[in-house]
Amino acid sequence: MSGPNDTPYFGEYPKDYFDLIVIDECHRGGANDESNWRDILEYFSPAVQIGLTATPKRNENVNTYKYFGDPVYIYSLKESINDGYLTPFKVKRITTSLDEYTYQPDDNVVEGKIEAGKTYIEPDFNRIIEIKEREQTRVRIFMDQIDQNEKTLVFCATLEHAAAVRDLINQYKKSADPLYCVRVTANDGDLGEQYLREFQDNEKSIPTILTTSQKLSTGVDARNIRNIVLMRPINSMVEFKQIIGRGTSLFEGKNFFTIYDFVNASAKFKDPEWDGEPIEPEPTIYQPTLVAPPADEPPVEKLSTTPNPKIKIILGTGAKAEIKFLVETTFWGPDGQPMTLQGFLNLLYGKLPPLFKKEEELRKLWSNPMTRRALLEKLDAAGFGADELTSLQKIIDAEKSDLFDVLEFLAYSIAPITREHRVAKAQNKIFSLLNPRQKEFVDFVLSKYIATGVEELDQEKLPQLLEMKYNSVVEASDILGGVDFIKNTFIGFQKFLYESRVG
Repeated sequence: MSGPNDTPYFGEYPKDYFDLIVIDECHRGGANDESNWRDILEYFSPAVQIGLTATPKRNENVNTYKYFGDPVYIYSLKESINDGYLTPFKVKRITTSLDEYTYQPDDNVVEGKIEAGKTYIEPDFNRIIEIKEREQTRVRIFMDQIDQNEKTLVFCATLEHAAAVRDLINQYKKSADPLYCVRVTANDGDLGEQYLREFQDNEKSIPTILTTSQKLSTGVDARNIRNIVLMRPINSMVEFKQIIGRGTSLFEGKNFFTIYDFVNASAKFKDPEWDGEPIEPEPTIYQPTLVAPPADEPPVEKLSTTPNPKIKIILGTGAKAEIKFLVETTFWGPDGQPMTLQGFLNLLYGKLPPLFKKEEELRKLWSNPMTRRALLEKLDAAGFGADELTSLQKIIDAEKSDLFDVLEFLAYSIAPITREHRVAKAQNKIFSLLNPRQKEFVDFVLSKYIATGVEELDQEKLPQLLEMKYNSVVEASDILGGVDFIKNTFIGFQKFLYESRVG
């Protein structure tokens, strides 16, 4: 189409020049009645034309079926997950005491006009009404939940909301990099495109989080996305599938991804159309002012100038103190049906190999650094290596627990406890036979264990721990009573750490 005076070059080819034409993402230009691409397809109509799309659409101007006809082959999300081509997911449904809002007399209206007695609901927020404390709370919740080193997409209500959430994330982040979180919308131009390219580069870790409104719901090939955060309503099943699709790509070490849902969008998983035939787009409740999007981008919202400014509220002191939240974790199978956690884990990894017959045998093996290492080596050989066990910790929200708790949960459905709780229950027995200096060293080891994990209790780690605490192994030996005593103490106290627990 780039000939002189916008005349097409393709007319220089005979109409029957091509035998086969494949149109990827055919729900875009190929299905649009007014698209330049349509001219090309119609010119080469003698060729067999195959349209490929993950999100076929039906509306008055873009109708994939009208041009291409009924599908000749459908490969569902369920099939692709079961076949190992896409990753499954878990959902954290998060509700807060500010999901809805009714004006209270001690709240401060700093802009706009509040409607007394009106209850503002999710679609109203960040379009009609804005409460900064509400967004701060939501950002804090998901930032505390995620691994802040993992790539994350955050879907916001408007362009302005995406900018506000970006700023809140950067205020709360652990990273010192100023570009840790950036906004990418159609209005961010070349800089936004640069940020997106860098985010998609799996060799780069910055930017780590992108906030957006509409732009990134489709067409983003970033395989290492581990988290999707939903902070705006999603009105159509097509768009919901597009957004979920941003996280399903396979990547080394990525066994699943997590959806953080503040708007109950995950209820669409229960819809019979979730993994069925495409449906007509549902009408949106709120119709923002639209601008013509750049090529190959979905519509984007334009900040509208209206006679009535957005209502901005500062909560009263009591309301700020009373903000509460609840996180409910669910696991979803490829067919859009809820699964048990055990079922989800079996889907990802299969069942544990039979390396121990009962819980007491597992405790005994784990209590000694040497037999624990042998068990870990056997688990690794069976497909449950360090990366897999760490991933399992994340799935069951047991990052602060011992890997022992992960195995105990998988094998016997016993709820994990934190490493700190395990130490608190065992320390009286551990310290009862130690002198003050020995107690000080073991307490140091336990503090490292609480902070890092069971690897601090490996026998090969002992020399490093002694050097960290006493500068050298020789000095430590003089203080603690000899190398053999130190070894026996280091191995011996661990049996108390993994004794049967009550409650």
